[in-house]
Amino acid sequence: MKYATACYYIVATAEASSNLARFDGVRYGYRAEGAEELRQMYMRSRAEGFGAEVKRRIMLGTYVLSSGYYDAYYDKALRVRTLIERDFRTAFAACDVVVTPTSPTTAFRLGEKMEDPLQMYLSDVYTITANLAGIPAVSVPCGMSDGLPVGLQILAPHFGEHVMLKAARALERE
Repeated sequence: MKYATACYYIVATAEASSNLARFDGVRYGYRAEGAEELRQMYMRSRAEGFGAEVKRRIMLGTYVLSSGYYDAYYDKALRVRTLIERDFRTAFAACDVVVTPTSPTTAFRLGEKMEDPLQMYLSDVYTITANLAGIPAVSVPCGMSDGLPVGLQILAPHFGEHVMLKAARALERE
């Protein structure tokens, strides 16, 4: 699981960095007012238009895609992603869906973890494999613990959404 988590954050931040590069205030995204030159407009637009989490992901993604680190991080993460995809294909040859927890903990109270990005990232640890494998997944409530909801995740093979949604509906009926 730790390799999948590292792989996901490497791939996700690299993709975020490259995809958000176009949000420069010229054609896409927020444009800061009052800039006297283009470079100043870029810098102010991004500083004002992106929140702390987006900036963090852009910086991490730029780092893993930079010269000298691409092979060490991003290329290896793509190889791990291929292994994860293969493992899911093998699993779905034997079953219709895979059921996992949605999170390692119950839901946390509103605003509780906002100052701790690591805890926020770790709460996604069980949902990241579906993103890496490129397979459909749905999270449904499955009960309560200490007055907070507990989620269950149902994963399906490519084009298996109908089976996944039937399973989710059956679970919700119970």
